[in-house]
Amino acid sequence: MEHIGEILKQTRINTANKNTGTWSGAEPEEASPGPVCPICQGARFVHPLLPAGKPDFSQVVPCRCTQQELGEERQAHLQRYSNLGSLVHLTFDNLLPQGRSENPFSQEQFSRVCQAARAFASEPKGWLVLVGPSGSGKTHLAAAIANQRIKNNQPVFYITTPDLLDHLRSSFSPSSEIPYNDFFEQVRNTQLLVLDDLGAQSSTPWAKEKLDQLLNHRFANQLPTVIVSIVPIEELEERIRTRLLAANLCQLSAVSEVSPALFTSGWAPQFKVEKEMTFENFDSERGNLPPEQRENLKEAFRLANDFAQSPEGWLVFQGDNGCGKTHLAAAIVNYRYQVKKPALFIVVPDFLDYLRSTFSPESKISYDQYFESVKSTPLLVLDDFGKQTTTLWAQEKLYQIINYRYNARLPMVVTTNCSTDEMESPISSRFVDPKISTLFHITAPHYYAGRPNPKKTSGNRQKERWG
Repeated sequence: MEHIGEILKQTRINTANKNTGTWSGAEPEEASPGPVCPICQGARFVHPLLPAGKPDFSQVVPCRCTQQELGEERQAHLQRYSNLGSLVHLTFDNLLPQGRSENPFSQEQFSRVCQAARAFASEPKGWLVLVGPSGSGKTHLAAAIANQRIKNNQPVFYITTPDLLDHLRSSFSPSSEIPYNDFFEQVRNTQLLVLDDLGAQSSTPWAKEKLDQLLNHRFANQLPTVIVSIVPIEELEERIRTRLLAANLCQLSAVSEVSPALFTSGWAPQFKVEKEMTFENFDSERGNLPPEQRENLKEAFRLANDFAQSPEGWLVFQGDNGCGKTHLAAAIVNYRYQVKKPALFIVVPDFLDYLRSTFSPESKISYDQYFESVKSTPLLVLDDFGKQTTTLWAQEKLYQIINYRYNARLPMVVTTNCSTDEMESPISSRFVDPKISTLFHITAPHYYAGRPNPKKTSGNRQKERWG
């Protein structure tokens, strides 16, 4: 790898002698393939003009065509030095300014981080630290900064943390093309360093020492640096963490990628109706019901309320559409959010559709990440169980989730309008196991049965999903 100083020496030109002339008295060289420069006629140099407008035959300066070639050569050297490789196509021009998330909060957050990255690319000062989950766009932002600096004829060096440590180890070998000291000094003192995948390296004492030496040197000398961390800052080594959180030098920009599986402390945007379903606005009296159905509904309310306060085991609500089971399940989630506890509400058919979409190369979250987050979330609510398509794949995925939570004894709420006889036996056997599950059938009919439908107007549309 060429040192940045050597590369710039090869392409440096005397900018003090700009080509202001338009006349060349030199004999043209042998014609070369391609168009001939109309200014120098292929001679590649010209005589500058005197103030009187006549050629100064005592001097020659490079022609504009040569300067353009030197500029292109400099760009090529900077590109090679940057170590970007295939990341040269990641620029601000092809970066979605609001990211790929459909969540408004994530879009607004990504837009702010993108603006910060653009500002840093224009004038690198201090450190820009990008943190966030895999696939959230951090590397694209970092590469876009690097490519913008190259476009501005400024040097930048990109490397991932594991590759950096591998290069340092290999530089100890006698056959290494560049000695250890030279390579390490080049990385430590490069004008702008982009260090990707911090946190992915092995945590050996030697690796910790090298990273600490690198970051401490650039921190002490306030050298512009972009750092992309793949783990939360609080999980990094203390000495590194204190550097990245130094407000006088570092700008911390968090990029979040929110998926339905990760809404465990608040509702996903599509659940606007469920967000309003609480125990307080649940009608457990329902004066139009016979006494036995009213008592049944009160018992369902009591079970849900007790479960919300201390989620243990499973609570499975069966019943017809509109009987109130979804309202009770959503009320449990709202209670858990109110007391600052995690909970995840998913509609089973929608969950399976989203899970299938994660196999697409365009997916913003990996299948494993999404599936694991659902499977192991502290409290899971499966709404509309039984309405999903009964493919073998769907059955397998649901069984994997249910069996995992059964063995791990993780709390869960299920709503379904199916009887256990209509379910697959491996799943139904879990739902009816009294050691973990409370199966309760709500006998109340649809909430609006025997009542006039609520009026809906264009100015005030009343929405209620009783469940």
